[in-house]
Amino acid sequence: MTLTLVKNLARSCAVLLLVTFATFALMFGNGPGIARAVLGLNARPEDVEREVIALGLDRPLLVQYWDWLTGAFTGNLGESFYTGQSVTGALSTRVPVTLAIVLITLVLTAVLSVLLGVTAAVKGGWVDRVLQFLSVLGTAVPAFIIAIVLVFTFAIAWRVLPATGYVTPEISIGGWAASVTLPVLALLIGSVASAAAQFRTAVLDTLGRDYVRTLRARGISERHVIFRHVLRNSAGPGLTVLSLTTFTLLGGAVFIEQVFALPGMGQLANESAQINDVPMVMGTVLVTIVIVLVVNFLGDLAATALNPKARTR
Repeated sequence: MTLTLVKNLARSCAVLLLVTFATFALMFGNGPGIARAVLGLNARPEDVEREVIALGLDRPLLVQYWDWLTGAFTGNLGESFYTGQSVTGALSTRVPVTLAIVLITLVLTAVLSVLLGVTAAVKGGWVDRVLQFLSVLGTAVPAFIIAIVLVFTFAIAWRVLPATGYVTPEISIGGWAASVTLPVLALLIGSVASAAAQFRTAVLDTLGRDYVRTLRARGISERHVIFRHVLRNSAGPGLTVLSLTTFTLLGGAVFIEQVFALPGMGQLANESAQINDVPMVMGTVLVTIVIVLVVNFLGDLAATALNPKARTR
């Protein structure tokens, strides 16, 4: 168990270094281009050259990456090329917004997809067909379309929830809950539809195995078979799907934050990318990678704990 954890941790660190270096090389590889974007398209060549030196972009790329990486370990991700604002400071107010939406959606996805997936696999018949239809529908419709429908229904027609804006929990817990409800629902519908279909397939596969037939033949109750054996052995594929869902949710949050005018990390990344503010974009990329790797690590940890066979992989 400990060896498995160490291997997973080492793999996560290697992925983090590889992805951050590749991203850094793509964004910081063109120093004159960045300086020209900061100064404007009409900037003189000598001014561009001076700005490249001022921003430290004339140094070798590996040296720039090493400085950025060592700074990241101390919480210093540099400053905006445009406003001079600390990247860490900007992220400290944006990350909680995105993290709240994604984590709430992820927890609800886990609970609902297990319930729907198991129900569809065990009940079969029309229940299975209805759930499959809803699953295909939920997967096919983009999250931003669902968001627009939710806004028209709950904010404009019924006026029970705000259409846009964000209230921090420090100001009002009720206001915060109201401001994140529609964004969470917009992301939740698609993620549940996809994850429930994967859980259904995993449960059906487990139900068809010999040991399940043996347990049933021995007179073990169906509830005991499902909740004690089938769910445990179906958890591995399900947890893998949930881990992958995290990346999808973070990507979807970029669009959802635009629709609901939420001051989250996705909105910051979008605004920074439009003006080529590479330190800010690099900071959002780092946080996104860390969140995905942490969730994947916890998913592997849970799968290993539930299924001892996974420890030998």
